Amino acid sequence: MKKRYIGLLALSGVMLPAAGVSAMENGTMMQYYEWHLENDGEHWNRMNEQADDLADAGITALWIPPAYKGSSQGDVGYGAYDLYDLGEFDQKGTVRTKYGTKQELENAVASLQSEGLQVYGDIVMNHKMGADFTEAVEAVQVNPDNRLQDISGAYTIDAWTGFTFDGRNNAYSDFDWHWYHFNGVDWDARYNESHIFRLAHTGWNNEVDGEKGNYDYLLGANIDFSHPDVQEELKDWGSWYTDELNLDGYRIDAAKHIPFWYADDWVGHQRAEAGADQFVVSEYWKDDLGALEYYLSEMNWDVSVFDVPLNYNFYEASQTGGSYDMRNLLEGSLVEAHPNHAVTFVDNHDTQPGESLESWVDDWFKPLAYAVTLTREGGYPSVFYGDYYGIPNDNISAKKPVLDQLLEARTNYAYGTQHDYFDHWDVVGWTREGSSEQTGSGLATLMSNGPGGSKWMYAGTQHAGETWTDLLGNHDAQVTINSDGWGEFHTDGGSVSVYVQQ
Repeated sequence: MKKRYIGLLALSGVMLPAAGVSAMENGTMMQYYEWHLENDGEHWNRMNEQADDLADAGITALWIPPAYKGSSQGDVGYGAYDLYDLGEFDQKGTVRTKYGTKQELENAVASLQSEGLQVYGDIVMNHKMGADFTEAVEAVQVNPDNRLQDISGAYTIDAWTGFTFDGRNNAYSDFDWHWYHFNGVDWDARYNESHIFRLAHTGWNNEVDGEKGNYDYLLGANIDFSHPDVQEELKDWGSWYTDELNLDGYRIDAAKHIPFWYADDWVGHQRAEAGADQFVVSEYWKDDLGALEYYLSEMNWDVSVFDVPLNYNFYEASQTGGSYDMRNLLEGSLVEAHPNHAVTFVDNHDTQPGESLESWVDDWFKPLAYAVTLTREGGYPSVFYGDYYGIPNDNISAKKPVLDQLLEARTNYAYGTQHDYFDHWDVVGWTREGSSEQTGSGLATLMSNGPGGSKWMYAGTQHAGETWTDLLGNHDAQVTINSDGWGEFHTDGGSVSVYVQQ
C-alpha cells in the first residue's frame, strides 16, 4: 500500500493533518467529474483504472460526484431521487446510475484507498426530485424574489412529494417521504403551473442565506429540516453512506440553502459515528468574504468552504487581460483571510461553460491560476476534472501536461516559509524556502498578465550557489541563487514560471 496522503481538516480554527499524515505533506484533491460526462456507465471503472496514475501525479483525495440514483439515468446526481440506491436497484428505468453500478463504485473506492487516496462523497440533502406520485396539499404562492412575501391565498395543489422507492423494497431503510416532510415545491400538477409554492402547513427553514428574503428553497421538493423524522433519517443515511463506501469526508452541496444549525449537527453526528474527523467542505456559493466568514462561524469553524471570491478574481483577471492589477489577485479571498478553512479552486462543474454559475477562467490564465492554488502555502487546492482531462462537449482541451508539472511542484518543492512579491501591477511572484524534511524542496513562482519581466526574490541562504530552472519550461533562464539567498527570476508575457533546483 502506498503512503497515505490525506487532506487537511479545519477543526476549532486550526488546520490539523488527518490521522497518519505528516504535517509536511501537501494534500491536493481532484473533483473527479464534469457536468457533461458521457452517460456510458463507465465512470467508476475509469476511476478504478486511473487510481494509480492519480496517486503518482500527486492527487491525494478524490471528490466524487453524487453516487445515488437521480431522477433519470443521465442525471448528474443533483436531481437526487433515492439516496440509498447507489446503482443497485431497478428504479427510474435503470439499475446503474450515470456513472455505473454500486459494485463498480465500491471496487473503485477500494482501489483509490489502496493507493493512499481519500474519497469524499458529495452530499445532496437539500431537496429531492423524481417523486413516485403526486399528493394533494395546501400551498401558497410566494414572490420568487422575496420568498417571505405570499402572493396568493392557500389552495390545493398536486405536488410531486410522494417517494416510496418501490424498486428498493425497503432495503437499507423503510423511510418513505410524503408532503409533510417538505416545505416547498415549484410545480402544481393539478393546474400544470410553475410557481414557487410554500406548503401551507409549515414555513421556510431558518438560518439559511438571506438572499431573496429567505433562500431555503432551491429546486424540486424542498426538504423541511424542522421535521424531527427528517433530521434523524438524514443522519442515519449519512452514517450508512459513510460505512457503505468507507468515505473519508464530504462535500456538502447547496450549503446556503440548508439550515446552518442542522448542517453543523449533521457533520458532528457523522464524525462521532465514524469515530474520525471526516474532512468536510461546504459549497456556500457567495462572492462575499463576510458571508463565508458568517457561515463558518455558524458552523463553529469546524468545516472548510470553497473559496468563491478567489475564483471570481481568477475569472476577472482572465477576462480583462493586461488591464487587471495583479497585486489584487488574492484580495477579498478566503485563502488570504482564513487559509486553514479555504478550499481553493480554479473552476468546477457549475462554473464551466453553459452552466448555472458560469465563471470560466480563460485558457491562457489557467496555468497562472493553478500556480496560485498549487504552489502557495495556505488553502487546500482542488483540481477540476474538466481542466485535467478536458471537456469534449465544449471542445475544451485537456490541461493535464501543465497540471502534472504544477502537481509535481506541489508534491516535491512547495514547502517552507513563503515570501510574497505582489508589488507590481502585472508581474507578481512568491518563493518557498523549502524544508529540511523534503530533500531538494523550495521554489520560486513568477507570473505576468502583461509583457513579462523579472524580479529579484529571496529564496533563502541555504540555497546559495544552487542553479534553479523553470520546471514548466516556459522560460529558459538559469538562475543562480547568490550568497545572500536572492535570485533574479524571469517570466514571459501572459505566462508563469516555477523555478526549482536544477
